[in-house]
Amino acid sequence: MSELLCISCEKPLTRDDIGFHKKMVNRGAQEFMCIDCLCEYFGIPRSKADEMIERFKSIGCSMFN
Repeated sequence: MSELLCISCEKPLTRDDIGFHKKMVNRGAQEFMCIDCLCEYFGIPRSKADEMIERFKSIGCSMFN
């Protein structure tokens, strides 16, 4: 399988990038934006996204396993 890239900036994606995109945009997505591009899109600071991701992980959200 080839490496997945952000559809906006073409940066290689991490599991957190993919999970955050699915959580915030569409759980059935096949293309993804990285966390930084999603933050810009939604107008939120990266620190807020990091807090949200940690909260999702702590409650066992399946998109971050």
